[in-house]
Formats: sequence, structure tokens, C-alpha cells
Amino acid sequence: MSGFLNLIFGRNKSITQEIDPMKKFLIVGLGNIGAEYADTRHNIGFKVLDYFAEKESLKFETKRLGDLTSFKFKGRTFVFLKPNTYMNLSGKAVRYWMNTEKIPIENILVITDDINLDFGTIRVKGKGSDGGHNGLKNIQQELNTNKYPRFRFGIGDSFSKGKQVDYVLGEWSDDELSKMPERLEKSYELIKSFGTAGMNNTMNTFNGK
Repeated sequence: MSGFLNLIFGRNKSITQEIDPMKKFLIVGLGNIGAEYADTRHNIGFKVLDYFAEKESLKFETKRLGDLTSFKFKGRTFVFLKPNTYMNLSGKAVRYWMNTEKIPIENILVITDDINLDFGTIRVKGKGSDGGHNGLKNIQQELNTNKYPRFRFGIGDSFSKGKQVDYVLGEWSDDELSKMPERLEKSYELIKSFGTAGMNNTMNTFNGK
């Protein structure tokens, strides 16, 4: 098996084989590649992972279907993925790296924006509909199930009729940017909790906070 850690660190094949699959987690931040999308609401998944990487001095490297890095914490291995397929084909990257790293579906966490939640509101669920989100829709198609954990980050719905696309692909307001650091720190804590405390505890601790 040629696992992600081998690609990044050049270690021998036995390293990834020795990791208990139940202690490996695939954390997926959804977004669109390109400078024009970098600071848009739709790219909050990328923004959360970039914050985590900066805080832990991690470096993303471009691999097949996405940019990846890894992080070890309390005996767990987190593989972070930012798909480079564009939002509508995110599921292809998720399925590929889930299979390559042999990570069970319950250990996947997909981070996405949600217009049905007020700005910064956090909601973690173990399953659910795509809610009209094209990234989640494609992941469901590729995995053939809607039963996978997702972390919805509220971006609000302050747009007029017919302006939803402009809103989600628009940049954050000054007020949102002022509140963003605290929300990103909370998201950082949530990701670590997901891998160490489990889904139910993470839901109880972070939902609605």
C-alpha cells in the first residue's frame, strides 16, 4: 500500500499499515480552487483547514485530486484534504483518499458552508441531506450514502431573491471578518474533539455554540 504518509514523508510502507484504521480520520474542507474564490463564503472548508495548518505548522502538498497534509494528536492520525476538483466534484477526491488511506466512513468529517445557519453557528451531524449543496450532493453520489459526518459552518442568508449564488461566492463582510478568528479557533477545537472524544461528545459540546 502506498499511503499518504509515505508520499509526504518518504517512510516505508509498514508505517501506514501499522496504523489502526479506527484511529485515522479524513478531514475534508470543501471549497473551490483559485485566488478568486479564496476569501468567499463558499470556501469556509478551505479556510478552516488553512487555519488548523497554520496553527500546527503543517504544510499542504498537492497530490492526486487535492492538497493534503497530516497531523498526529493523542495517538490519532488526521489526514486533511482540500479537493482541487472544484466543489461540484468533491466526492471524487473524498472517495479516492478514503479508499487509499483505508479510513472508515464514520471517521470522515466534511466541512461545508450552510446558508440555513446564522453566521458562525456550528452544527455537526452524522448524516443528513445535501440541503441543495452541490459539494455534499456529489459526495453522497460518490459514497452512495448520506450517512457520513459533516460539520456545517453557518454563513447566514442575507441575500435577496435570486442572489444566493452571488452571496455564497461573495466575500465576507467586515463584521464577519471581525468575528472569524474566534470561530476558526472553535472549529480547530472541534476537529480535534471529533478524533479524540468521538462524534456524540463533539455534537454535545459544539453544536449551536
